Amino acid sequence: MKLRLILSIAAFLLAGIVLPHAQTGNKPTAYKIIPAIDLLQFTQKQQVAILKRANAEKCDCGCKMTVAQCRNDDQTCGTSVPLIKAIIKDITGKDVKLAAATAEADNRIGKPVDIQFTSIDGKKVDVSKMKGKVVLIDFWATWCGPCVAELPNVKRAYEKLHPKGFEIVGISLDSKESALRRFVKKEEMPWPQYFDGKGWNNSISKKHGIRSIPAMWLVDKEGNLADLNARSNLEGKVEELLAAPSSEAN
Repeated sequence: MKLRLILSIAAFLLAGIVLPHAQTGNKPTAYKIIPAIDLLQFTQKQQVAILKRANAEKCDCGCKMTVAQCRNDDQTCGTSVPLIKAIIKDITGKDVKLAAATAEADNRIGKPVDIQFTSIDGKKVDVSKMKGKVVLIDFWATWCGPCVAELPNVKRAYEKLHPKGFEIVGISLDSKESALRRFVKKEEMPWPQYFDGKGWNNSISKKHGIRSIPAMWLVDKEGNLADLNARSNLEGKVEELLAAPSSEAN
């Protein structure tokens, strides 16, 4: 009897020690605000419920962040918008007006882009030496649903505007090179791809502060960063940058 009691107590204490460690990988975020939404319009109980769910539920954009974290870290993310609206609707019964925010002014805009690598097909790539071209820097991965969904638009823009001076540079956050090579071949993506097998710790994406994908940047003909959110109206933006005068032509 005493042995059974001792074993029961030991099991209870062990559970109390192991369980928190088992949960550390899923530690919820604790953001207190949702950008572009005034939570004060709701009751305190509703605010708590909204934040609890937003800090627990995952965004579907491929960023591997919660809805709250994605809204705070990447306010241009269009996927998190309907998700947070659905959470609010479910809790309060209200339809809130919320549009994907435009990116805030970034001091990188207008400055040269330093990206150099050897692509998976052995080509040397140096964005600084591509002046006279408009370049799309595409941070993506084969496992990222939104990235794959964006591909038809990217290919359409490339096929139409490549002859006029539009280039694409892919920065893959894949961890398996074989998967990347199969996908690139299957989808007939002729532009160079950077791969180092580090996933979210990809050297180039980490250096440039990429926290969610797809992330699509445009570099103008002068070699300067022109746009940090090229997903919106990609073709139109590229055409506008191609039409701009270039010092290379002088």
